[in-house]
Amino acid sequence: MKIRAIAALLYIIISATTLAQERIKISGYVRDADGNPIELVNIRVKNSLNGSMSNDKGFYALHVAAGDSLTLVYSCLGYNKAERIIPKADRDMRLNVQMNSTSLNLGDVTITAIRKQTTTMETLDANRIRLLPDPAGGSIESLVVTYAGVSSSNELSSQYSVRGGSYDENIVYVNGIEVFRPLLIRSGQQEGLSFINPELTESVNFSAGGFEARYGDKMSSVLDINYKKPKSLEGSAALSFLGASAYVGSSIGKLTQITGIRYKTNQSLLNTMDTDAEFNPTFVDLQSYITYQITPTLDVNFLGNVSINNYKFTPFTRETSFGTTSMIKKFKVYFDGREQDKFETLFGAMVIKKRLTEQTELGLQASAFSSKEEETYDISGEYWLNDLGEENNTDDDASSALEVGTYHEHARNRLNSNIITIGHYGESKLKNNTLKWGVNVQLEKIKDRINEWEKRDSAGYSLPYTGSEVSLITNLYSNNKLESSRTSGYLQDNFKFRTKHGLFTLVAGIRGSYWSFNKEFIFSPRASIGFIPNFNQDLTFRFASGIYYQSPFYKEMRVTKQDEQSNNVVVLNDALKSQQSVHFILGGDYTFRAAERNFKISTEIYYKMMDKLNPYTVDNVKIRYYGENCANGYALGMDVKFFGEFVPGTDSWLSFSIMKAEQTIRDKVTVPMPNSQGYNVSLFFQDYFPGYKKVKLNLKGVLSGGLPITAPRKGYEDGFFRMSPYKRVDLGLSYQIAGTTENIMQRGVMSKLKNIWIGVDVFNILNIKNVSSYYWVTDIYNQQYAVPNYLTGRQLNLRIIAEF
Repeated sequence: MKIRAIAALLYIIISATTLAQERIKISGYVRDADGNPIELVNIRVKNSLNGSMSNDKGFYALHVAAGDSLTLVYSCLGYNKAERIIPKADRDMRLNVQMNSTSLNLGDVTITAIRKQTTTMETLDANRIRLLPDPAGGSIESLVVTYAGVSSSNELSSQYSVRGGSYDENIVYVNGIEVFRPLLIRSGQQEGLSFINPELTESVNFSAGGFEARYGDKMSSVLDINYKKPKSLEGSAALSFLGASAYVGSSIGKLTQITGIRYKTNQSLLNTMDTDAEFNPTFVDLQSYITYQITPTLDVNFLGNVSINNYKFTPFTRETSFGTTSMIKKFKVYFDGREQDKFETLFGAMVIKKRLTEQTELGLQASAFSSKEEETYDISGEYWLNDLGEENNTDDDASSALEVGTYHEHARNRLNSNIITIGHYGESKLKNNTLKWGVNVQLEKIKDRINEWEKRDSAGYSLPYTGSEVSLITNLYSNNKLESSRTSGYLQDNFKFRTKHGLFTLVAGIRGSYWSFNKEFIFSPRASIGFIPNFNQDLTFRFASGIYYQSPFYKEMRVTKQDEQSNNVVVLNDALKSQQSVHFILGGDYTFRAAERNFKISTEIYYKMMDKLNPYTVDNVKIRYYGENCANGYALGMDVKFFGEFVPGTDSWLSFSIMKAEQTIRDKVTVPMPNSQGYNVSLFFQDYFPGYKKVKLNLKGVLSGGLPITAPRKGYEDGFFRMSPYKRVDLGLSYQIAGTTENIMQRGVMSKLKNIWIGVDVFNILNIKNVSSYYWVTDIYNQQYAVPNYLTGRQLNLRIIAEF
């Protein structure tokens, strides 16, 4: 009996141990509501550290100890969390799960994060951007400038600087086609509408550096836009003090189209500036994106754009007070004359896509861009520069005059540019690899005519004062033609693999380009690696590096030289080579939940080593290049972005950047880069009335360091000073007066409307006087006074939006 009892006891112990060690396999697929696989879904056993992650096909597998019931938790940013209870885990099983997407409402913007960021490219879904308070009239760039590493110091412009780079160092794509902007624009108030129509936009991808080889030869950033393909009838119309816009999209059989028209006038904003003038700016833009499915595997896409920007300006008087409390100065001008500028652009692009298999797609693309730019002005003025003194800071004619003079500015500038691009691209998905390749040929034809001069008289003496002749203080002439071709190609691979430590994503590629004008071939290897560790899948790490070039375009090539009559003449430097930058970027994300809300902290540290730089100066948004490779430099900094649901059901973010960017010109002097601000803080915040989400508030704020500035016709090596910091807060308040659940929407035509919003914006709510540039007053002793040109003041804007 004792032997039998001992044997039974041993049998029970062995059986229990075997059962405890027995493990079963649970596997399956995770898909969304449309049946598409979802990658990087975190699957874990509830209340344990045991987990796995889905691959690019949505497949997952994990092993668990056999036993009684357990609960699996499925979570992914952008989707509602799902749980599945297994009553008895006693054998291998297949468990497929569907996850429903969730949108993080950001006022006018809906951001949906489907996958974790393993490269330097951020994704933004901009479906409702029109509720943002934007003095530029509604643009994607108004949201981009609140991202870490991005800055802008002019609310009238859609241009932005990334990590100390110039505006020309940012490349923009729409549906895979590079788009261009006019070259003659001097100030933000002339700029008009951005090419990108936010109402047509479906998704936005943005990288502040370290981007892939398939993107072109620029040194700072890439903005990649994709337009919508409507599935049914949709549209909207909007009206405000800044203009109007409307779009309509439809899908009929194999044909889809989305067409938008925009009208913008910033007259009301310009009237808040110091100059009393008759402003008549009108900007009109028409875009259409059409797709047609010829066969189930063959598509044709067309994107067309017509843009006409007119800027008319008749100044009367200007009065600007500036200085410190103890040294207040007043600059007063009486004007005569006018300015009239016109910028017309035409753009068309066609893409033919052929899907050979489910894994392979080939495409042919062709695009044409034509721009006609005219800049005409004759403006004269009589000015007084007075010192109001410490005790007399009122408008008193008895104030001592520091300078009295007249001036006359004249310009007759014409520039026509035509760019034609033909290319091929391809993509093939293998088991763990995605190969992408492409080749482009670009033909450029530019004709430039410049005739501008300025005459100044100081206290009856012509400047520059010689004592024997009447001289112009500056002049500039150009009569140039440029015909050239560029050939470029790229090959890259996206490779994903798993180890016991986690998931790795490697993107590596090469890019080459040849330009016929300067006979230069450039070779650009680029690579990035992302890592999601198994020990904590809320963490993501990434590193990117590569060689990036800024291939010269027409504006960079211009060099000013003096002829025999001492006139400044523009010539083209055919020896100019591409600027070069080597990027090193280390970053990471940490996602977490607090108070039942989602948050993410992103950080990137970067170092850019730059050579063969073409230095430039900035006046408002106009860039003048030296036209020669005579500098080298670097940019070093850190970007931090805190993103999440600060208010339940909404998304907001706070971005902070610090940087140092310097250049050494002609091996003589080291000075800051023209867009080196030192620091930048930007905020986007959304809120709503508690318990009443029909009333929404959007707040956008920017604080950035002052830019270095030089005297006119001087370089940074001749001395510089910093402008005052740029500070601005814009507030938007919107009320949904009707929606699909309202009774007013249930009858007649109104039943077709989805939403009706009315809103009020308060631009520059703190009424801070920011400086865009300076007007320089020179006396006969060649002493110069910098009079600030202030940007817009506080302004109200009313708007109404109807969507169907």
